[in-house]
Amino acid sequence: MPVNALFSFLIKKRLQQIDLFRDNPGMAQLEVFHSLIQAARYTEWGRKHGYETIQDPDAFRARVPLQDYEDVKHYVARLRKGEQNLLWPTDIRWFAKSSGTTSDRSKFIPVSREALESCHYKGGKDLIALHYQQFPESKLYQGMSLVVGGSSNIEHLRSDAYSGDLSAIIIRNLPIWVEVRRTPVIETALLDNWEVKIEKMARETMREDVRCIAGVPSWTLVLLKRILEITGKQNILEVWPNLELFMHGGVSFRPYRAQFEALIPSPTMNYLESYNASEGFFAVQDRRNADDMLLMLDYGIFYEFLPLDELGKPTRRTLLLHEVEQDQQYALVISTNGGLWRYMPGDTVRFTSVKPYRVQVSGRTKSFINAFGEELIVDNADRGMEAACRETDALVSEYTAAPIYMDEQALGGHEWVVEFERKPNDMARFVQVLDNTMRQLNSDYDAKRRSDMALRAPLVHVVEKGSFHNWLKGRGKLGGQNKVPRLCNDRTFVESLLQMENA
Repeated sequence: MPVNALFSFLIKKRLQQIDLFRDNPGMAQLEVFHSLIQAARYTEWGRKHGYETIQDPDAFRARVPLQDYEDVKHYVARLRKGEQNLLWPTDIRWFAKSSGTTSDRSKFIPVSREALESCHYKGGKDLIALHYQQFPESKLYQGMSLVVGGSSNIEHLRSDAYSGDLSAIIIRNLPIWVEVRRTPVIETALLDNWEVKIEKMARETMREDVRCIAGVPSWTLVLLKRILEITGKQNILEVWPNLELFMHGGVSFRPYRAQFEALIPSPTMNYLESYNASEGFFAVQDRRNADDMLLMLDYGIFYEFLPLDELGKPTRRTLLLHEVEQDQQYALVISTNGGLWRYMPGDTVRFTSVKPYRVQVSGRTKSFINAFGEELIVDNADRGMEAACRETDALVSEYTAAPIYMDEQALGGHEWVVEFERKPNDMARFVQVLDNTMRQLNSDYDAKRRSDMALRAPLVHVVEKGSFHNWLKGRGKLGGQNKVPRLCNDRTFVESLLQMENA
């Protein structure tokens, strides 16, 4: 059977499965729930919490407490030493390294074979399937896919166990049918030094027939700009004329979209977002040009949602999927085929639809500014930046913000550090639109800004190009897994950036 005909058959079959859980979300989640409980009933965790007698999600919620990394890290430490059957029945040999906690430099998330195959790989394949659904004449597989992945800084825990960036784990375990169409070579893809890596990637891939790119928007932009510098071309289509798809995730695409559209001037270029993390692959963009994603209900993840007003309470009641409401925000709670149980990865989501269930990532439970009761979240800030750029013909590369605390002489406020790819044609107007947009989106912020009662207008510092890159490099945080923190409720990051800029 020809490659395209085989792809067409497999894609149609998968799209039917997606339609099935769209139409029957409760049934899909119950199937996942029972399969997880059955699989783990004889693990140490399952025996401790009586999984053999858990019959439904209500009993599960009553018996198993909510977890974060601090609660499970002693299990992870034992798994890393070689013990098995603790959280999940099959052997855990990979650990995805992600940003740390208050007491640890890094978190090490267990990655089972089931999590790789039935969750992470499945998410990537579904993005391809949805692209083919939107563009039936696509010839994606006739060219190469460029993966802007993580580093090969893989730690050998023992002879058969490793830890490293999730993207590096995925690249090292790719099935052969993906590997033969991936560029650059694996040695380059997994280089640890990102400055060397970008240079080698640019020179290796600029002569390939790249048709698909997968990566974090910020680092992908760095690569594309370097390729244009080397080749002297005006846009990326002059380098890769058959480019048709960018699969992105990790950070909001809003601040970067205009730059990509300028570099890739094609009305048919498709941008598909994914919501994935070390802990699992959660949602994919199933409609072109949409700003939300379909929650994927058959990836071996059982979902619960914690209303944000429950976050600080000693007894926290989660909601099941059928109990959530549109336009409400929740902290995500997951139980996974990697052995995480009622685990809180730290993300907040907003439901844009409940028929089917579609979400936007609205921020982090610890990434916000609420110094004055304004409850500003990352989604508000991203949308404010997008509107301000559109109004003033600007392009933002990176930004972060923090509170300015009140004193005897001045009101409190928010201090923004912004790096522009193209500066606004009217800086005062940029600040005004940023402020007004956030006021329209957030009633608490609006109330504090009214008549400058509690908050003054935003204070924006413009830094030179490359400042955020140098700041991340100085902190040893270059790479696809490391992101610029958009909002912080203290001044640590802003002070560090401004100190570096003024040095």
